[in-house]
Amino acid sequence: MTASNVAPLRVLFYVQHLLGIGHLARASRIASALASDGCQVTVVTGGLPVNGFPGTDVISVALPPVVASTAGFAGLADQSGMAVDEAFLMRRRDLLLEAFRQAAPDVVIIEAFPFGRRQMRFELLPLLDAIAKADPKPRLYTSVRDILQQQKKPGRDEETVSLLRDHFDGVLVHGDPHFVRLEETFPLTEAINDKIIYTGLVAPILPPEPQDVFDIVVSAGGGAVGRDLIRTSIGAAGRIARDRRWLLVTGPNLPEQDFIDLAKDAPANIELVRFRKDFPSLLRAADLSISQAGYNTVGDLLVAGCRAILVPFTAGGETEQAVRAERLERLGLAISLPEAGLTTDMLVSAIERSLAQPKPGSCDIDLGGAVATSAIVRKAQ
Repeated sequence: MTASNVAPLRVLFYVQHLLGIGHLARASRIASALASDGCQVTVVTGGLPVNGFPGTDVISVALPPVVASTAGFAGLADQSGMAVDEAFLMRRRDLLLEAFRQAAPDVVIIEAFPFGRRQMRFELLPLLDAIAKADPKPRLYTSVRDILQQQKKPGRDEETVSLLRDHFDGVLVHGDPHFVRLEETFPLTEAINDKIIYTGLVAPILPPEPQDVFDIVVSAGGGAVGRDLIRTSIGAAGRIARDRRWLLVTGPNLPEQDFIDLAKDAPANIELVRFRKDFPSLLRAADLSISQAGYNTVGDLLVAGCRAILVPFTAGGETEQAVRAERLERLGLAISLPEAGLTTDMLVSAIERSLAQPKPGSCDIDLGGAVATSAIVRKAQ
């Protein structure tokens, strides 16, 4: 049989974003890499729709969306903010299982779970059972970022290990072990060492030169928790770099009234928008980026070689972004500021220090995670 007659590898990729859009963006980049390598990819999403994700090169199945009820990820709500009931959850479960049957995948990738997304156990545990009973049985991977949210509740890590050992063929860690290793944020890594595969960070290729140039670019990820960062940046723009052109990207999930209020306070040197499709290109030309320390934003920054001030998201006991920001600051690739108690004075001082430094340029961190992941998954064929 010639290579041209081999059926394409069928991949089912499940991703649930609850607050920001980082998980969806990373999964979409991986899915596109798989599709460009000839795989037939079905991406099942469960969060609020985001324009452009996943791409048009995959089959997209959208479950009835749920979001986190609070910034601490406690509870689930529908897109109107109402708590979801049992009937809603069971409908989602059934739709997910039907998507699995229709896709008949050779490989299943589940983003975050079982390291995270415990709220989705109502549909993911039945999916694991369906995978186990399938004939032929597809290979199963979990797809996780390099830095995990550290668990405080007893037994959680042990449960994660048990699920991985019982059900999963591999753990795709989207990071560079020379930057941060999984055991730094997951204490039971030794129990799953035989399943771990580092892929490098999932980052975009170098974007083209932008057609529109801003000196300072401020971004708040998905926008659900970035209002204070945007407000503080507006205050800083009125005091420093007033001759520079500022772009403030609030994110699509910032409440409409907050956007209106912020726009009223913005000085003339600021352009306030919800989203810019050319965001990576804008970083390439910018003198400075001010942002949270989300996985995808940092990937964009490293590719662009842009100066960076990072204000990691830490509400609700979140630790992942703080670890990333601290590591980048240690390497001289960013200045890190605390989210709690951030003031205009603190931000102005950091802007002065950052602009006085040369641009970091290229880094030694492996940024080829999407292509590497595709190569790893295609070995199942």
